[in-house]
Amino acid sequence: MKIQTLIFNLILLPTVLLSQSIFDKYEDIELVSSVVVNQKMFNMLADIETNDPDSEAFINQAKTLKNLTVYTTSSVDVMKSMEQDVASYVMSSQLEELMRIKDGGSSIKFYILEGSDDNHVKELLMFVKGLTDMTKNQNITINGKQRVVETVLLSLKGDIDLREVSKLTTKLNVPGGELLKKATKE
Repeated sequence: MKIQTLIFNLILLPTVLLSQSIFDKYEDIELVSSVVVNQKMFNMLADIETNDPDSEAFINQAKTLKNLTVYTTSSVDVMKSMEQDVASYVMSSQLEELMRIKDGGSSIKFYILEGSDDNHVKELLMFVKGLTDMTKNQNITINGKQRVVETVLLSLKGDIDLREVSKLTTKLNVPGGELLKKATKE
């Protein structure tokens, strides 16, 4: 029995480790900008008192989130690596495609892990590529440098209400957040 348990754990271990860290390597790449918001920060945001209905919805959604990670890059080489990692992650996890949009040279793909009902998911993964033409004339400044964004990789985990998530990412000023309006199931 111990040997079976050990073998079972050894089989599952790479999957667990892979799903937790497959995208972490992008934080250390100079050509990548990153935003990582963990559960503790969401809990702090949820403690804010307000009388504004929009802010109240934001706070209620923040209470249910565990992690938000966003990576952006202008590098085509990094984009290709991200694209491969997204494909690997989607195949190794239980994510399913929610939708995809192609417009000219840009494409957006949304993947989800089902939640408690049709409007809630446990994980939302968004991968956007081909943004160079859309962002080259925008005033995007990161660390005092003018940037062009080619690719956005966004991972959001928790009890996510798809009807509210775009409001949350817009309030947090997350790159690509406005694209999440397209991901609702309604």
